[in-house]
Amino acid sequence: MFSAIYFESAVRDHPRTHAILRRYRDLPQIECERYGEIFNRKSQNFRLQKENPALILARKHGGKVLPAPGGYGFDAAGSHYFSHMLNCIYDCRYCFLQGMYRSAHCVLFVNYEDFAAAIEQTLSDPPLPKEDIHRNSCHSARSRRISSSTLPTRSCDSAQDDGVVHLPTGAGEVASGAGQVFYSGYDCDSLAFEPVSGFAEYFVPWFAARSRAILELRTKSTQIGGLLKQEPIPNCIIAMSFTTHAAAARWEHGVPAIDKRLAALRRLQEAGWPVALRFEPLLPDMKPDACGELFEQVFHRLDPRRLHSVSSGLFRMPADYFRNALKLYPDEALFARETRTRNGVVALQHPNEEAWLRQIETALFRHIDPTNYYRCADENTDSEN
Repeated sequence: MFSAIYFESAVRDHPRTHAILRRYRDLPQIECERYGEIFNRKSQNFRLQKENPALILARKHGGKVLPAPGGYGFDAAGSHYFSHMLNCIYDCRYCFLQGMYRSAHCVLFVNYEDFAAAIEQTLSDPPLPKEDIHRNSCHSARSRRISSSTLPTRSCDSAQDDGVVHLPTGAGEVASGAGQVFYSGYDCDSLAFEPVSGFAEYFVPWFAARSRAILELRTKSTQIGGLLKQEPIPNCIIAMSFTTHAAAARWEHGVPAIDKRLAALRRLQEAGWPVALRFEPLLPDMKPDACGELFEQVFHRLDPRRLHSVSSGLFRMPADYFRNALKLYPDEALFARETRTRNGVVALQHPNEEAWLRQIETALFRHIDPTNYYRCADENTDSEN
């Protein structure tokens, strides 16, 4: 999987560093002062490095917990994300990470205890408003509200949604009274590296002791063994992403097959974990019939009454990341489609987008209660260039 292991001098004696170095004892192991010496070098080629990346073990210093971008995720009293890892071991062609970083090496921040302390401090501070930062919703803006009195609830925060929609009783309820949400899986896949990182093994018990905080693990991984060894908790949501079979085969390189992901999600659901479905990114050449076939397969395996939530979202990528990805893959058909750019975010055009989305949603609503669904949509998309 990796060509070499780099580790910062500052984490040389950390127990996680020791465990990982023992695991990869046959690989070259190189000490460095700061991970940026390797990760931020100029003239790197993400595309070439992705074929043979290195793993870098480092300490995260500043910015351990950040406000979630405007429109991203739950609209709770506080909405945040934290990244224990930079880059993903999968290689999805539509992923924004390939346009965001110079390097395809994976950086694992081993100082989980410092992340936990930063989250604890965030929980004790007054909630900060969401920020419209440049990384706003790379695939889509997600907007969902968690009420302090009734969980879960939904509001799209747009002109098309006039209020809060309460989900059906038992439809993926999380801890009553929860006020703040923390996302993992923004800069990486939350579970794909779990056998090595032990990320969920550390943080799920930590969140279990703090019922007023919610953890969402966004993933395409089947690495659920660690979760199944733990007691499920209502304030940890495992949200798994899916595209159609054709899209997965063409653009999701290294990702477990859809059937294997569904088998993993079913085991989690049967064990009592709150699970959610994210059908994204929806790409313009996805036929509603193909989406319908995917939905048939998904809901043949999963109990829709026990889902926390279901969402869909179009392809979105910040314009500068899109330009970088296009330079890496100038012949990639995915990036050759007609696009539109609004407020610095690139989307792929569909000639009859609203009707197309409605057809997909109609197929989806044959299986789920529509009140348990939300469509991801850009915020502040009134200006176009």
